[in-house]
Amino acid sequence: MEAKLWAILFVVFFLSLLTWCSVAKAQSNTVSSTSSTVSGTTTVDRTPSTASAPSVVINNQDVCSFAATGAIQTQIFGLAGGTAIRDLNCERMKLSTRLFRMGMKIAAVSLLCQDERVWQSMQMAGTPCPFMGKIGLEAAKAWEENPEMRPDYEQWKKDNVVDKEIITDEEAAGLGIGGLLFLLLLL
Repeated sequence: MEAKLWAILFVVFFLSLLTWCSVAKAQSNTVSSTSSTVSGTTTVDRTPSTASAPSVVINNQDVCSFAATGAIQTQIFGLAGGTAIRDLNCERMKLSTRLFRMGMKIAAVSLLCQDERVWQSMQMAGTPCPFMGKIGLEAAKAWEENPEMRPDYEQWKKDNVVDKEIITDEEAAGLGIGGLLFLLLLL
């Protein structure tokens, strides 16, 4: 929400800056007298400034991040920026690989199971993800008892939880009064 507010403020500032700026035009000046006419033109030659996007260097091949930079320039104002963005899925896979190489296979699988795609594929293969140290059928039973801990809980809730429509006393009173008024209208 805060990022959207900053983006809106930036756009408003940028548009107000553009409307405030004036365009440089070539000027002509003609001076005439009774004996002679002098005429000339003045041309304003100004190349616009350039905003260069900064380079964000990520040299190591074992880093799960990538660079993003950008720049914008007007005649008066320029803005440039850059950042490094983390790839969380890459980090998860690298950590899982390291755990597996240290002989911690269940921990490696548990780490991968935090991704809902892996979790669902494990379920479809009939091999449930580990749950608090439990594996196999014990883990499947624990997942059934604690569905809120599933990585795909929001989708599971949409698919499995049925919302029942409950009419409250206030709604029932409103329906009763509306029905009486309708009957009086028919009479």
